[in-house]
Amino acid sequence: MVANRATAGTLCGVTPPAPLHAHLPSPSAATAGPAATPATPAATPIAFVRAIALAYTQRGLSPARALAQAQIAPQLLQDDSARITAWQMEQISDAAMQELDDEALGWFSRRLPWGSYGMLARASISSPTLQVALARWCRHHGLLADDIALHLTTTGYTATLAITEARDLGALREFCLVSVLRNAHGLACWMVDSRIPLIAAEFAFAAPPHADAYAVLFRSPATFNAPRTALHFDARYLHLPLRRDEQALRQMLQHALPLTVLHYRRDRLLVQRVRQLLAVPLPGQPAHALPQHSAETLAALLHVSPRTLHRQLKEEGATLQGLKDEVRRTRAVELLHRTQRPIKQVAEAAGFENEKSFIRAFRGWTGQSPAEFRRDRETIPR
Repeated sequence: MVANRATAGTLCGVTPPAPLHAHLPSPSAATAGPAATPATPAATPIAFVRAIALAYTQRGLSPARALAQAQIAPQLLQDDSARITAWQMEQISDAAMQELDDEALGWFSRRLPWGSYGMLARASISSPTLQVALARWCRHHGLLADDIALHLTTTGYTATLAITEARDLGALREFCLVSVLRNAHGLACWMVDSRIPLIAAEFAFAAPPHADAYAVLFRSPATFNAPRTALHFDARYLHLPLRRDEQALRQMLQHALPLTVLHYRRDRLLVQRVRQLLAVPLPGQPAHALPQHSAETLAALLHVSPRTLHRQLKEEGATLQGLKDEVRRTRAVELLHRTQRPIKQVAEAAGFENEKSFIRAFRGWTGQSPAEFRRDRETIPR
């Protein structure tokens, strides 16, 4: 899961019949699928939620708050046939990574503190090509966790990203292997600003009861009881140059989870640009301040009409108010989690006119007051 949140969407599992560039958007075209919303169809197996709940149990903690944030009824964990939406998976993963301070969600013998995968992404973003970037990702991942090893190889026109298991991953094995592959694939798509269709996916474990969900998770033929766990894709994608820079990486790391829970279908450039404009202070503003943009001012900056802005955001599965709330919530959570600033200052930094309206909004987002949120996180064992 990339950086501060996790992440990898996947696409159609067929080899492109035409030249590679015929399948790629122009640098200005959109690339990623719409942001996760509660209305997204339910396709993610409840088994992955059980794995997250198990990670809490192993730490002696309760997943109740994370389940509530994701609007998942606890009794649903007992239903093997249950599915959750991409939005719910994003929410519970986000909450669990922060509460457990482990971006690996209990997969490995040691925790990966908040920011670990972001560090990996930063180590790869300066690469000239996707091949170099993925090779760096694989090598550096082994420095963080030696429980598994990632390998990138090419045979003819096929590239393979494979995982070797160095120890028994136990009950979290499936969730770990699936997540690591989806994370790497989603980041690869993002780095080259293109979808990367999969030729095949194979897994070194027996078909789970929810094996039918793999057609949605990977959009490619899936083989179980395979000699290894791996993804296969057209090797020509490895030669593409990276189209993202450090500034784009910083913005992506603020909302990286959709890279893993959603398929990378088309560009979410508009959503990313709006989110960036909402998060970057205006000239003359303090560095921590959020600009107070209206639809009209944003539309002018993006050279579209307010009506077009709202319509295109809707097409991407987002709303302007939703993005504003997301940016404000992210800023508030970060300041409450990482600083001891008074609640009033946090409210101002999150773009609220007064402390009362901030507390009301924050309680709506998390079910807690800002003070309760900060106090609970201060008591989580490290």
